[in-house]
Amino acid sequence: MKRIVLIYSLALAALVFLLKFLEYQYIVRDLSLEFYLGVIALLFTVVGIWLGLRLTRKKVVTVSVPTAPAFQLDEKMLQQTGISKREYEVLELMAKGLSNQEIADKLFVSLNTVKTHSSNLFVKLEARRRTQAIERAKQLRLIP
Repeated sequence: MKRIVLIYSLALAALVFLLKFLEYQYIVRDLSLEFYLGVIALLFTVVGIWLGLRLTRKKVVTVSVPTAPAFQLDEKMLQQTGISKREYEVLELMAKGLSNQEIADKLFVSLNTVKTHSSNLFVKLEARRRTQAIERAKQLRLIP
């Protein structure tokens, strides 16, 4: 920042010196004072806009967020609870928030089959409601 201001100041001082030199040597006879003031004003405007854009540029800030380790299904716990493959599929869909009818449509089974699998899951996970079953499955590392 200081370097830019120093360069800017030196450039403007050199320009003023050049204009004064030219004023005394050649141009003073043909051009009026308003011309010189206009050139200097134009130069200050251009440099001011450039410097303003440069100083107000938004800086990109990157933040690294630690990621959680990937979910690993506990196969041993799955076997201990006695949950079948189809019951596990129902449990996963329940955890995603699907209703019994949506689960039935997704698995191409009847609504009564989904209700049976849900009841079996509640017994095997020792739960009374879907939310309890999902929470218990998460504790046992059966679902993420």
